[in-house]
Amino acid sequence: MELSGWARYPRFDSTLFAPATKAEVLAIEQKLAHYIARGNGRSYGDAAIGSRASISMLGLNRFGAFDPETHLLTVEAGVLLADVIATYLPKGYFPPVVPGTKFATIGGMIAADVHGKNHYRVGSFGNHVQSLHLALPSGEVVFCSKEENRDLFDATIGGMGLTGTILDATFPLINVPSGWIQEETIVAPNLEAALDLLSNHTEAAYSSAWIDCLSTGKSLGRSLVHLGEHARPIVVEELKPGADLFPQPSVDTLTLPLEFPSFTLNRLSVAAFNALQYRKGALTAGVPLLKGIDTFFCPLDGLIEWNRIYGKRGFIQHQSLIPNEKAPTVLAEILRRFAVRGNASFLASLKKLGPASSGLLSFPSPGYTLSLDLSIDRGLFEFLDEIDALVIKAGGRIYLAKDARQSPQTLVAGYPGLERFRAIRAKVDPDSLLTSRMSERLGL
Repeated sequence: MELSGWARYPRFDSTLFAPATKAEVLAIEQKLAHYIARGNGRSYGDAAIGSRASISMLGLNRFGAFDPETHLLTVEAGVLLADVIATYLPKGYFPPVVPGTKFATIGGMIAADVHGKNHYRVGSFGNHVQSLHLALPSGEVVFCSKEENRDLFDATIGGMGLTGTILDATFPLINVPSGWIQEETIVAPNLEAALDLLSNHTEAAYSSAWIDCLSTGKSLGRSLVHLGEHARPIVVEELKPGADLFPQPSVDTLTLPLEFPSFTLNRLSVAAFNALQYRKGALTAGVPLLKGIDTFFCPLDGLIEWNRIYGKRGFIQHQSLIPNEKAPTVLAEILRRFAVRGNASFLASLKKLGPASSGLLSFPSPGYTLSLDLSIDRGLFEFLDEIDALVIKAGGRIYLAKDARQSPQTLVAGYPGLERFRAIRAKVDPDSLLTSRMSERLGL
């Protein structure tokens, strides 16, 4: 069948298998070559598409043990983050890291080593994984942790599924005082102010910035910086009297009924939306608000198939990392070029990142990450090659979980752990049985 990532570009034919148990996964893999495990298809590009076959892990969706003393939870790899939140938030527990969607699987979160709005405080999801079971192409199942098979563990964290198939994992949950987030918005009139705010508010549990990627001149990079804390009961009672302290996460969703024509996302429509969004944020600036978990962490999850906004051709999400010292000048130049081209959408964000993960191909390291969604049009790939060159020259990199078109040269320049990763991969998979469209494209 035809498969794609969340951005709906590129698309490839791949035979899809759907095992329901770990034993079935092992049996299927012994008959395959050039395959890759696939979670819920929330990586954006071609990482979860096997060059010949793909194995859906959604059938491995069972919960294992939870230890109330250590807060350690064990789940199978196909469990959705949404199910973890729905099960444990009412009991006062929450995942340590939440990416931009709760519809990712735990196995996918490990393979991409996802990060959230609190990376500068707690690191990426891989920092919290205690252990996992990995099915190697040989049929052997290996236990990996920070103490046992550490090299393979580090290669698997952020390894995009290319070291083996993650079967289950153990990680801790954190105690939270309520199921609400207390959010404060601060207006940043330009990029310099946004960077300063993100840098000076590292005491906040969470922070991120929505950024107007079409603003220019003195307003280049104007942003709304959002700070968040898990709301204490007294705050919930003050701001939302009578509210349930631990409401069930929202299940109210809308489905985009059709694909948008490509011309609906243009400079005028996006600029108008961005101006409205900025003014709306300015009106609530400085006023503490209570937001539900979904609204704060995963606002787009409420619109099922929002990726159809970009039409049949799909889109590209470009997410780059720029080290701290180069961020002000390089991000300004990147934003200036995007504004001139006028192709970037209203979905643009800026976050501060902290220490690097132990994962050999993990994306985050100290600096700032800029994410922009771009509709596919003539000249886009050549334009992004130029942006990639700016990123690499600054000592940055492109996020593999969002990538669909970076070059092998960009990968080599951006990931210093690549050679060690390749050596470990060659040891556990000498015949390259694990092969995704991404690994073929990038020579992983």
